[in-house]
Amino acid sequence: MTGKFMLSADTPQEVLDWGKLRWMSNPPATGAGQLTVIEVSVAPGHGHDFHKHPDQEEVIYCVAGKVEQWLGEEKREMGPGDSVFIGADVVHATFNIGDSDATLLAILGPCVGEMGYEIEDVADQAPWNGLR
Repeated sequence: MTGKFMLSADTPQEVLDWGKLRWMSNPPATGAGQLTVIEVSVAPGHGHDFHKHPDQEEVIYCVAGKVEQWLGEEKREMGPGDSVFIGADVVHATFNIGDSDATLLAILGPCVGEMGYEIEDVADQAPWNGLR
């Protein structure tokens, strides 16, 4: 395959308890092998709690809104145009600290597993369960 257009109207949103996401590129949607790309919308006051991707690097790019971004035990506020690089197996979390939805683009590589995405939740483990 040489590529595939992913039009918004043809890309359904998944609704989660903390926001919404759309798979823009992953093995099932595009046949990708190296990049999983997810458009993420985080609702105000919610977040994607502490987790890691053992075999994937990630870049999170803030498109809109204001988030508290954790990289290990370091946190920073990010707004439109800001990004963070996260190495494989590094714990991170993202929380919306604004008044409206925060829109992020998550880019992970390489693709791992059937969905092109692996995640290990560590929010209930020390020190992550005591940071926020």
